[in-house]
Amino acid sequence: MPRFSEYTTRSIEEVFGLLGTSEKGLSARKTAELLKKFGQNEVKIKEEGLIDIFLRQFKSPFSYLLFAASLIAFLIGEKIDGAVILAFVFINVILGFFQEAKAKRAVSLLKKYLPSKIRILRGGKEKAVDRKSLVPGDIVLLEQGDIVPADLRVWKAENFSVDEEVLSGESISVPKNSNFLPEKAEELFKASNIVFSGTSVVSGEAVGVVVATGKETALGEITKLTSTIARESLYEKNLLSFSHLILRIVVITIVIIFLANLAVKGTAGLFDFLLFCIALTVSIIPEALPLIITFALSSGALKLAKKKVVVKRLSAVEDLGDIEILCSDKTGTLTKNKLKLENSYSSDKNKCLLYGLLSSAYIEEEIESSLNPFDMALFEVAPKKIRKSLEKFKLVAEKSFDLLRLRNSVLMEDSRGERVLISRGAPESILSLCSKFEGSREKIEAEMEKKGKEGKRILALAFKHFNRDNFYEEDEEGMNFLGYFSFFDPLKETAKEAIALAGKLGVQVKILTGDSKEVAGQVAKEIGLIENQEEVILGETIDSYSSEDFERACENFSVFARVSPNTKYRIVKSLGEKHEVGFLGEGVNDAPALKASHLAIAVQSAADVSREIADIVLLRKDLKVIVEGIKQGRNIFSNINKYIKCTLASNFGNFYSIAIISLIIPFLPMLPVQILLVNMLSDFPLVAVASDRVDVEELKKPKFYQLNKVILLIVLLGLTSTIFDFIFFAIFHNVAPSLLRTLWFTESILTEIALIFSVRTFHIFFKARSPSFSLAAVSVLTLLITVGLPFTALGQETFHLVAPALPELLIVLSLIVIYFTVSEAVKLIYFRYWTLKNGS
Repeated sequence: MPRFSEYTTRSIEEVFGLLGTSEKGLSARKTAELLKKFGQNEVKIKEEGLIDIFLRQFKSPFSYLLFAASLIAFLIGEKIDGAVILAFVFINVILGFFQEAKAKRAVSLLKKYLPSKIRILRGGKEKAVDRKSLVPGDIVLLEQGDIVPADLRVWKAENFSVDEEVLSGESISVPKNSNFLPEKAEELFKASNIVFSGTSVVSGEAVGVVVATGKETALGEITKLTSTIARESLYEKNLLSFSHLILRIVVITIVIIFLANLAVKGTAGLFDFLLFCIALTVSIIPEALPLIITFALSSGALKLAKKKVVVKRLSAVEDLGDIEILCSDKTGTLTKNKLKLENSYSSDKNKCLLYGLLSSAYIEEEIESSLNPFDMALFEVAPKKIRKSLEKFKLVAEKSFDLLRLRNSVLMEDSRGERVLISRGAPESILSLCSKFEGSREKIEAEMEKKGKEGKRILALAFKHFNRDNFYEEDEEGMNFLGYFSFFDPLKETAKEAIALAGKLGVQVKILTGDSKEVAGQVAKEIGLIENQEEVILGETIDSYSSEDFERACENFSVFARVSPNTKYRIVKSLGEKHEVGFLGEGVNDAPALKASHLAIAVQSAADVSREIADIVLLRKDLKVIVEGIKQGRNIFSNINKYIKCTLASNFGNFYSIAIISLIIPFLPMLPVQILLVNMLSDFPLVAVASDRVDVEELKKPKFYQLNKVILLIVLLGLTSTIFDFIFFAIFHNVAPSLLRTLWFTESILTEIALIFSVRTFHIFFKARSPSFSLAAVSVLTLLITVGLPFTALGQETFHLVAPALPELLIVLSLIVIYFTVSEAVKLIYFRYWTLKNGS
């Protein structure tokens, strides 16, 4: 049971007694004792420093592998290769650090949370103190515009309402009063006499008694739950697994090849073969992978930044592409979070609108300053004549809105001295006061009920002439029903488009909201997410389910209404067991769900704890931005995957063929320096893959193209490469060692370039989207360098290459054309088989 709950059913005198305080507040001595006991009134959020961000860049398993590869290169005397590998590491580190540091600065600028000073009563005197020094029992004074510094039991209230969006996710102001409740309220939205830390005062004034501070507040409890949840990046997890796989294969293979060489050739030339094995080890490690990933993610982050999206963690861009289910609130994301008057239903619409504005709680102030969304919506449509008429009235007496009455009433006097009593509020409350109707009461009730089921917010009005100076509750009986207003929160122009795009990408969108079933259902129906209201489930309903039924409901329903923070967390956690889940939130209530998701997305105005957890911060709250980000993330994912498929198939193909042939011939088939040069040159076009265009099919089903899904294709393409290496050896095994090495050097690089243009699509290559300009240009440049280098002094003196004759070169080029054709056939057969096998 939450801490605030026990104070909801107690009178204010009982609350004073429990907390050891009084109407005058606490004494300085008592405050000091309690501060020592409860600690400061703050919820600490651990911040990540720039040093932490910098050091984290080195934690990639590939960084460890590359440092080892660089050290080996230096040990065998290949200083250039060692330096190049180190350069790859540091470029990756620097790019990642600056991107994340920039994001951290941007997020820091967004911080706008609890003010440092608050007015209280201590020892009978009003004081302004630091909010951190508040303790249970303090008497706090609140007024419009204040942010509540702790959980308070309301003692006195006048026209008092608060905005609990930070906790509930809904921006409609919530009235609060000092009445004790008949039974304990365990849910935040039922605690009408408690105001919570972090919420803001919309109207009126109040005096409250602090019942909980710091970690004991509702805000603190949510933060505490958040701190117990560990969330690991999906991308980082997959990369770690991939690295371990490569490391195991390489170590096992090299050991086997080395022992086989000892068995076949003995110890003759053992040192040279050891250097050869070390060079092979270096060659198979895809050292450009971190650079390619960072370049692709940085490019994606830059594109998102132009759309007002701050990416705090680079790998979050790829995690964005992995999302299968996107959970979001509706208010402000799918809707504009601004009430609009749909229509007024009255025989005298002008009078209805005038009385609706006269019964505003802000009639004594400038109506334009009202934060009440109903008042703002009415004033927005009021013609000048009605606005001018407001000046002719003055307020005589009023009773503010509260949850027991579900209405507010005002007694107004016009310039002629005539008085009118107006009541405004929930339909059921206003109807109970009325004895006179224009038309059938049953028909009016049915119409209002219908509007409510359509998700509209209804505000009913009644009036009667009244001449006394004050009025009591019984005076509100026997009124005339004047009419009612229906309001709606309009959809954002991009809402339907966002849902449609999500559908094309195969992303399920689920709405998790604190709003009513009717309102949530109507919005979901309008955007095409559901077909009828029966497809909405309430939080209290799903909470009553068994674990199995809860999991099934999470899968089957797309709209969840009246959900508490804990229920949001449970829903996201349950969905995350089988799917990659992104969660878009902003309130403190969203923090546990954000932490439980695979990708946490917060908005600019989110609470501190939510922004700190978030991987991505939206400067513009719009679901379409996130869905487009998912598309961008899948594009990046696909291109990184192309690199992995190509480099694995090519590197392992060459790795095994060179290793096996080295056991057969009496000389090394390729010198260590040549192996490293092949590795470096073939990486140039692979780096450009990061900017390549992507087939539409890959955007729809990203998991279909993950590494573990296409490992068989990689093996088959690797075997194809190995077979062609043996064919090459069969053709050229009688030529001089230097010429064989040169021709093999040329064949190795050109086959890898050919492979890129095969694996970049699962279509036949000429039906795929055209490659990006950078990929095409770098590939042509690498081809020219590869063919031309053996004819230069640099190639001959530094890399021990020789100029091949034209017939020999043409044979190699012919082999590459045949290799490309066979690789295409293997790929097409594989995908046709895989597609049929998976029924897609």
